[in-house]
Amino acid sequence: MRVVLDTNVIVSGILSTTGAAHAIMDWARRGQFDLVTSVILLDEVEEVLERFVSKALASETRAALEELAAVVDARVVPRVSRDPDDDHVIAAAVEGQANLVVTRDRDLISLGTYEHFRFTEPAALAQTLRAAQRVSRQRPSPARPPPRRRRGRP
Repeated sequence: MRVVLDTNVIVSGILSTTGAAHAIMDWARRGQFDLVTSVILLDEVEEVLERFVSKALASETRAALEELAAVVDARVVPRVSRDPDDDHVIAAAVEGQANLVVTRDRDLISLGTYEHFRFTEPAALAQTLRAAQRVSRQRPSPARPPPRRRRGRP
């Protein structure tokens, strides 16, 4: 699954120690899905983080995201959302061939789907990933044949 995380989700996931956005960032770090972003979205993340942490830490975080994600150069920005700034999120998803855009932005959520991907909130993705983890843990291990009993002994 290829996922674009909107700036609001990334920043929340980094600054918070609990919640869906934090869990999603942990899953991204563990490779549970392929993170996709763009240079413009990374610029925005760094700019927003500088409001809460030092410039150096914001820069380090950006570098870590660049290592973690597939960074696309979204040159074509479609005019889809009511807010033109949101169109950069859409451009990253189109260029990065994402399946999903995770956001808290009401304008984007209200679109439902666009081209080959859908918009969802962090809680919905967290629920999906938790369910997938439960299923993978519940899968029975390959059955072993019963131990062979020796004849003549009880």
